Amino acid sequence: MRRTRKTKILATLGPASSSPEKIRALFEAGADVFRINMSHTSRTALADIHGRLRALESEVKRPIGILVDLQGPKIRLGTFGGGKADIAVGAEVRLIRKVEADGPGTIPIPHPEVFTALTPGEQVLIDDGRLGLRIKSVGSDSAEAVVEQGGTLKDRKGVNLPDTELPIAAMTPKDRSDLDSALNLGVDWVALSFVQRPEDVAELRKVVAGRAAVLAKIEKPRAIERLADILVFADALMVARGDLGVELPLEAVPGKQKFITREARKAGKPVVVATQMLESMIQMPQPTRAEVSDVATAVFEGADAVMLSAETAAGSYPVEAVAMMDKIATKVEGDPLFQQILDAQRSPPEETTPDAIIAAVHEVTQTIHARAIVSWTKSGSTGLRAARQRPGAPIIALTPILATARRLALAWGLHCVLTEDAHDLDDMVDRAARIALEEGFAEAGDRIVITAGLPLGTPGATNLLRVVFVGGKG
Repeated sequence: MRRTRKTKILATLGPASSSPEKIRALFEAGADVFRINMSHTSRTALADIHGRLRALESEVKRPIGILVDLQGPKIRLGTFGGGKADIAVGAEVRLIRKVEADGPGTIPIPHPEVFTALTPGEQVLIDDGRLGLRIKSVGSDSAEAVVEQGGTLKDRKGVNLPDTELPIAAMTPKDRSDLDSALNLGVDWVALSFVQRPEDVAELRKVVAGRAAVLAKIEKPRAIERLADILVFADALMVARGDLGVELPLEAVPGKQKFITREARKAGKPVVVATQMLESMIQMPQPTRAEVSDVATAVFEGADAVMLSAETAAGSYPVEAVAMMDKIATKVEGDPLFQQILDAQRSPPEETTPDAIIAAVHEVTQTIHARAIVSWTKSGSTGLRAARQRPGAPIIALTPILATARRLALAWGLHCVLTEDAHDLDDMVDRAARIALEEGFAEAGDRIVITAGLPLGTPGATNLLRVVFVGGKG
């Protein structure tokens, strides 16, 4: 099944969409990669869903990516007498390192690491930022604060500390157990929550040991400050606008989204824009105009993928949400301004042979109006380099490794085909032309551009560019 768009769709599975019939319907509507959120999924359910996805992959004969999203640590309030407490703007309150409130004016936060890290002047946000405090002083197991945004506190609501770097790891014991299960099943991507520093991603990468690709969710201001270092260890990024929109002023999020997207593109690594993209479709069959514009902005910016969360996991219209996202992306990519915007944002190639070859591929493809680019890729690096250029022509990624094809399902513009390694140069050319024809990307007499590495089958050694006619030898 060939997609007519280049931007990929990442759909979250949940109660509304985990049956074999719904999963197939989501795929047929346009989903390229499926997300399993371990905040709401047991390890037994993970195995069941994984099996359904692999069965679908066999049926449709297309590589399908599976992303497991680890929950990460959660900082939450303790409990109050009666289940809630009111705090007024300007009131002075006391944070205590206890499970239950001591009485009026006390707020329990049963996390010792919070009191270790807090300093005067820092913010504490509660319940997705609905309530806000400013720290005045800090002790070993308590802190004094003034209320800047009042309201009703409720038991176990989430706590965000936008100014504070917490001395805790991004992976909890639960995450490590979930990760073991996911890796044993053979998932393609693992997403890490609560990333504060590059060491968080490096730790996950060490545990994964090449068995899956690593995606870092950028949802904290500290992670944005260290984005360049995080990109060294991450295989992809996610603009996780949910927590990012709590810990940053709302008006700052669009600019940060563009910054993260462009930095990932410069690094040649996939970037996903996520959270509340078609939020109203959780309950309504049509999105708002603003939501359509939001998705379109991410596509215009050149994001590799756009993600649906509750829309497909728990919404009333999961298939319709994917179909709508597909329509929006397809329409944007057909806009005359689309390619102009992508071309204007293209980074100069790095001073390496593979980058020089891929840059030349882009120029040759434009000059001769080639119908497709065919990249032979074993590790996936050649395919990602081709995608980084955001060419106008479609990219066919040929690989002998199923895991590579599945991981590349997240990358912009890549149509992955599983095929054995080329035996020699003639086989490389003939098979590339035949697959371009069979997959519907070219017709007899059209020209395609082929890129590969010599010696054949050498990972990351892109050093060959060849122009051929489909139906004949170049």
